[in-house]
This record gives sequence, C-alpha cells and structure tokens, in this order.
Amino acid sequence: MAKFVYRMQSLLNIQYQLETQAKMELGRAQMRLTQEEEKLQGLIDRKTAYLEEGRRLRSSRLHIMDLKDNRNAMLIMDEKIEDQREQVKFAEKHVEEARNRLQEVMKERKMHEKLREKAFVEFVREENAAEHKAVDELTSYTYGQRSKIKGEQ
Repeated sequence: MAKFVYRMQSLLNIQYQLETQAKMELGRAQMRLTQEEEKLQGLIDRKTAYLEEGRRLRSSRLHIMDLKDNRNAMLIMDEKIEDQREQVKFAEKHVEEARNRLQEVMKERKMHEKLREKAFVEFVREENAAEHKAVDELTSYTYGQRSKIKGEQ
C-alpha cells in the first residue's frame, strides 16, 4: 500500500505554528492584564491608606500642613487610579484582540485538518479500489490459466 502524503501539509504545519504563536500572545496579553489589575489594586490600597491617615490626622490634633499633604496625596492617587484604569481597559482590549486572533487561527487549522482528513479518506478509497482491481485481475488471470491447462488435457 502506498504512503499517504497530504500535498498541503506545509500549510497545515504553518497553521499549527500560527496557533502556537497566537496562544503565546494571548498568554502574554493576559499576564499584562493581570499586572495592570494588580497595579490598580495597589493604587487603590494606597488611597485607602491615605484616607485612613486623613481620618487619623483629623481626629488628633490638627496640623494644617499634614492635612494639606494628605489631601494632595489623595488627589494624586485619584489621578493615578484613573490612569491605571485606562491601562487596564487597554490591556483588556489587547486580550480580547489576541483571543479573537487565536479563534481565527484555530478555525483555519481545523479547516485544514478537515481537508487533510477528506484527502486521506479519498486516498484510502482509491487504494481499496486499486487493490480490488488487482485482485480481480489476478483472479481472472488464474482462472484463465486453469482453463487453458484444462483445455490442453
């Protein structure tokens, strides 16, 4: 029996490579999103600490400079938190784009795998037909030889 060779195997191999790359890109994007979310949580925690410090400063003896510094720090934290929220949104968008690319690459790979499977089924069918033909020819030849031998006797 002949060996099955898929003529578009190189395209299928490329699809496997593209899928691997897309998976790695998605992983990197998800890692970046996690990092950005952790940064945001760190900033929120710092703001909470400033709020607590502000409450403590107001409950004890009032020092105007400390209260002003605390208020300025909270305003700066608000700005940093907003900036970080934008970074998180950007990272989420990047993750979604990477996920969409991966889905497209996976669709392409699956399509090529189905084409390969259909080609293999066709190959097996052709091989079976050729085998049946060879068996039929051999049977006809053998029958013909027997008839020839019986006719000579």
